[in-house]
Amino acid sequence: MKNNNIRMERKYISIWIVAITSGAFLLQMNAPITDSFALISSQVAIHPWTLITHMFMHGGATHLLYNMFALALFGTILEVTIGWRKFLVIYFVGGLVAGLAAIPFYNASIGASGAVFAVMGALAVLKPKMIVYVGWIPMPMAVAAAVWAMGDLIGMFAPSGIANAAHLGGLVFGLGYAFLLLKEFHEWGNKNKRHSAEDEWEDSYFDKDEMRWY
Repeated sequence: MKNNNIRMERKYISIWIVAITSGAFLLQMNAPITDSFALISSQVAIHPWTLITHMFMHGGATHLLYNMFALALFGTILEVTIGWRKFLVIYFVGGLVAGLAAIPFYNASIGASGAVFAVMGALAVLKPKMIVYVGWIPMPMAVAAAVWAMGDLIGMFAPSGIANAAHLGGLVFGLGYAFLLLKEFHEWGNKNKRHSAEDEWEDSYFDKDEMRWY
């Protein structure tokens, strides 16, 4: 696959998801739809679609803002890195896995944070040296993912209304899927000696001078 094909594949899917999710939140403010689309653990067997729809529901403007800011930032980077199709797999399957992880621990769940954590987990593998800020502290993406995971593990024992189990479920899926992508890229590179999009991707993977994102 040529590098320009990767660029042609970019369809700003992450931005579209931000727009759709924001629109869903506006609808929430004006219509009683939250209960119909939230992930209710006791009803998931008869309402399985809520494993997806809960990602579009949010508990307030701050909840929405944090998730959509992270999605717009990290989602666009991941989409450019692996293409929009694989990005969609990570986002929606990651969100579904996050929902499944939440069921044993919470009566009801809403929000895109599990899907966003899947995106961040994938970037921790694919762009481990990319510098991000956790609070005011700059650190590589791989280290940041470990810090977030530790925070959620601690949060599991200190209930706060945050779906820590969903975060961890999404993060683990993103990490695992990205490791499979790494293997795929390396196998492809072994079979193809010409300079390619995957070659450039591997070059950037091992490049220490990553762009800084705040």
